[in-house]
Amino acid sequence: MGKFVVRKTSTGVKFDLKATNGQVIATSEVYTSDAACMKGIESVKTNSVAGVEDQTVEGYEVIKNPKYEIYKDKAGEFRFRLKAKNGQIIATSEGYKTMDSCKNGVESVKKNAPDAPVEKAE
Repeated sequence: MGKFVVRKTSTGVKFDLKATNGQVIATSEVYTSDAACMKGIESVKTNSVAGVEDQTVEGYEVIKNPKYEIYKDKAGEFRFRLKAKNGQIIATSEGYKTMDSCKNGVESVKKNAPDAPVEKAE
């Protein structure tokens, strides 16, 4: 089972959602407080069942939030971001070389996030 790992940064608190194998699937923004970070985790758990909008396709169908947006970054890699009902980005992925790998990342969030326990990093 995956897990959320909360850790302090020089400017606040953030979380990583890790798969069972320890790989980071998604990361949050930096929050100013532990409470805000925990709200972010709850939002990811709630919204993780969202649909997928593939923005790499010309004339793609826009779907309502919550949703995963798959896009290509400046380096030409595939990434996804999870948006909450209010349109705020609540989690982002690393860059993937292939679309299939990116889609696997989305599926991993859908599978791991809803029941993932929360740990504090050392």
